[in-house]
Amino acid sequence: MPPRSMPIRFIGKMCLAAVVLGSLGACASLQPVQTGRQMIGSPESDVRNTFGPPTETFRLADGTTRWLWSRQPFGHEVYAADFDAGGKLTGYRQMLTEPEIYRAQVGIWTKQDVQERFGLPREPVQYYPLMKREAWSWRMYKDGLQTAHFSCYFDDAGVLRQTMIIVDPLGGDARRAR
Repeated sequence: MPPRSMPIRFIGKMCLAAVVLGSLGACASLQPVQTGRQMIGSPESDVRNTFGPPTETFRLADGTTRWLWSRQPFGHEVYAADFDAGGKLTGYRQMLTEPEIYRAQVGIWTKQDVQERFGLPREPVQYYPLMKREAWSWRMYKDGLQTAHFSCYFDDAGVLRQTMIIVDPLGGDARRAR
């Protein structure tokens, strides 16, 4: 119960201010793709101020830079911001979607290529000696709703040999979380 010296109206106004201020900062975290796409053309400093420091950064072969924000291992997203050589945002997207995953090139991509696309796995790395394969996994939503695991399997030379999406039968579905 509030002290009698504080009028109820004052406490109500403080609560309203907290909700409004909190929702302004929450926009970038609740709808990062929409917020990021609206920032196309912005400098790196503005993107960092909006989304915070990235979990990983990469200098790509074409001279551009990619920042990743991973919500792994408990989340289902890895967001990527791409910057041109001048440090301006050129693209922002969620990487753990089926269209992004299907771009993986088996027999061509290496661990470095996968890491630049999806970030380091936050799930434990597995090694299967009979297959001679190392497996990296990320949590994702299959079809945007069903919890699943996306896995990449590498040979001993570090070349991508297989990808797989496995629906998590115990993980539920994103509609229940909303």
